[in-house]
Amino acid sequence: MAISLTTAAADHVSRSLANRGKGLGIRLGVRASGCSGMAYVLEFADALGPDDQVFEDRGVKVIVDPKSLLYLDGTELDFGREGLNEGFRFNNPNAKNGCGCGESFNV
Repeated sequence: MAISLTTAAADHVSRSLANRGKGLGIRLGVRASGCSGMAYVLEFADALGPDDQVFEDRGVKVIVDPKSLLYLDGTELDFGREGLNEGFRFNNPNAKNGCGCGESFNV
């Protein structure tokens, strides 16, 4: 089981954590929502839960709860800009379908 980051994603998270001045890394999860059934949740992580899994890639810790990991195993987190928009992209091999905005999926 693994979660990975591209260089662009790792650089963006590292800069964001440095600007914030605290944090262990980022927490990646899923919740029931969105137009395709499941939505990605991404936030700063300041503490670990007792069952959290921690993946470190390119110097950045990605923290995932066990229930979310079932849907996220093998996901690569990317960060990019298109025109005036910028944001994270989730390259999730478990996703069967996704919505047009790329923020929700189903398995």
